[in-house]
Amino acid sequence: MKIVILDGYTENPGDLSWSGMEELGEVTVYDRTPAELIVERIGDAEIVYTNKTPVSKSTLEACPAIKYIGVLATGYNVVDVEAAKEKGIPVSNIPAYGTEAVAQFTIALLLELCHHIGAHSQCVMEGEWTRREDFCFWNYPLTELAGKTMGIIGYGRIGQATAKIAQAFGMNILACSRNRNISLESETCHYADLDELLANSDVISLHCPLLPETQGMINKETIAKMKDHVMILNSSRGPLIVEEDIMEALNSGKVGGAAVDVVSVEPMKADNPLLKAKNCIITPHIAWAPKETRQRLMDIAVDNLKSYVKGQPRNVVNQ
Repeated sequence: MKIVILDGYTENPGDLSWSGMEELGEVTVYDRTPAELIVERIGDAEIVYTNKTPVSKSTLEACPAIKYIGVLATGYNVVDVEAAKEKGIPVSNIPAYGTEAVAQFTIALLLELCHHIGAHSQCVMEGEWTRREDFCFWNYPLTELAGKTMGIIGYGRIGQATAKIAQAFGMNILACSRNRNISLESETCHYADLDELLANSDVISLHCPLLPETQGMINKETIAKMKDHVMILNSSRGPLIVEEDIMEALNSGKVGGAAVDVVSVEPMKADNPLLKAKNCIITPHIAWAPKETRQRLMDIAVDNLKSYVKGQPRNVVNQ
């Protein structure tokens, strides 16, 4: 059984092992695959793994040997799942592998906004403290979280895990979700509609999927409904935010700070408006990437393939 991994570098830059898959077949791993080489590299492989490399209908037609597609991520929009279904090809993703890591990273973004630890450390290293007369100084406002309200848009696994950490800091939670589980409500956590959340949150954290109805949901109109100096976090999907609008809100002071791990086009373009925004922290889509999390992803990918080989494919998104 021939197995091709089209873009394995982000999952495994060298600190993990593909041995689990190698036990199941002849494995060829490419770090990255440009569009013009996709068909050639798949060739007569029966098993194809991808992360962000697209597998289109035309690719499926050009590679008739494909019997199974594994996505090395939760999102599977890079695969034409309907075309695969028509050809009887199951497509499996990796659900729920990074819940704790993404929640942890979201809170790290928030704490960086509150304390600017990196910037303060840098100025100390550059000698600013040695030139001061006082025993301490700060170059940015410092923010205490206890008693403040975090609005979480999208209250699935990651949203709930983020809320749990925020509550440990003494924050109150307003949760906005298409599906409500009332058993999750408590003295410090309540469901709210979007307008109520926007109006009452000191921090807004995005954890919803990218859908037609959520694309661009953080825009001029919704920002106008928010508290002045609100902080906005995004470790979900870049297109949830209209970047030009949040840049303007940051530069005007309406939004007090933003911290994002995702942007509208990745890799980030040099003309992205967020690069011109004040009080904006940007990280390169790494919330999911601790070694422990990537190992979990690898293990699930191998288990998915083992299940397929046994005739019982799991985590199939195009049944």
